Amino acid sequence: MSLFRLDASIRVEGSHSRELADVVEQEWRSANPGADVVRRHVGTEPIPSTAWGAAASTRFIPADQHSPEQREAVALAAELTDELIHADALLFAVPLYNFGVSQHFKTWVDLVITDPRMAAGTDPVLKGKPAVLVVVRGGAYGAGTPREGWDHSTAWIRRIFEDVWALDLKIVEVEFTLADVNPAMAEFRDLARQLRAEAEQVAREHGRSLGGQQAA
Repeated sequence: MSLFRLDASIRVEGSHSRELADVVEQEWRSANPGADVVRRHVGTEPIPSTAWGAAASTRFIPADQHSPEQREAVALAAELTDELIHADALLFAVPLYNFGVSQHFKTWVDLVITDPRMAAGTDPVLKGKPAVLVVVRGGAYGAGTPREGWDHSTAWIRRIFEDVWALDLKIVEVEFTLADVNPAMAEFRDLARQLRAEAEQVAREHGRSLGGQQAA
């Protein structure tokens, strides 16, 4: 059994998305002791921003005519795709940055989709594979809040994971993660702690589910 884990946070210490993903991973490990975990830290070790363009530009060019940059990008796309295909379960930790999809995470997705096995419109090679997505938002974006609808990331990620890649996806979400460090959000600190506790419980449940599916 194996787990693929991707972290998109640009932070290591103090990263809420990493901490919640740790909870999921611990529960998965409880059901799969000694199992392999393959890690990809796209936030701190980003995919080159030029890789997607280089790989995508090879679509109608014979392989023997690829430039060194194109060959390198195609090989990287294949490596990233292999990590997903060879894993038995998937874990993604993706914080919301500037109301949209993290550039590091989207670069990773875009490059993976250039691999012929993962292209939109193909029979999904990951169909039914269990996955957990951890979503972290510094403020509040729910119904009735001033920034309702400003999260332009989560729906896009779900579209890729559920509709394009056909993953069996579960989600852990938490908001107000900046309340403890932003004085303007001080009045929401009690609520933030409550939401965090609830998110940790969901993370444990999804981690056990992820581990249980693999241990069965």
